[in-house]
Amino acid sequence: VLLVESGGGLVQAGGSLRLSCATSGITFSINRMGWHRQAPGKQRELVAQVTIGGGRRNYADSVKGRFTISRDNTKNTVYLQMNSLKPEDTAVYYCNIRGYYPNDDYWGQGTQVTVSS
Repeated sequence: VLLVESGGGLVQAGGSLRLSCATSGITFSINRMGWHRQAPGKQRELVAQVTIGGGRRNYADSVKGRFTISRDNTKNTVYLQMNSLKPEDTAVYYCNIRGYYPNDDYWGQGTQVTVSS
């Protein structure tokens, strides 16, 4: 299984970025796809996730109303549209997909998002 994130970069506060996560080699049923982030000196945290079956979306309180997660089931690709970015959004963003069994849990290599004030 391979997850490849793209779309990160440097942006000024108030700007936007769109992250993409392309997947390949998936041989199991996907339960959910999501984005996590980890800032320096902090624990990795869930930013947003979407369930494949029901399409239910969950967001961290800190990004509600600014970030939108979406998916393309035909391509097993997940996106994160990030608007009104703040310096505190600066982190490495990781894509994650999970199946219905504990071993079906995969991560991408991460993409850096830096928001300047």
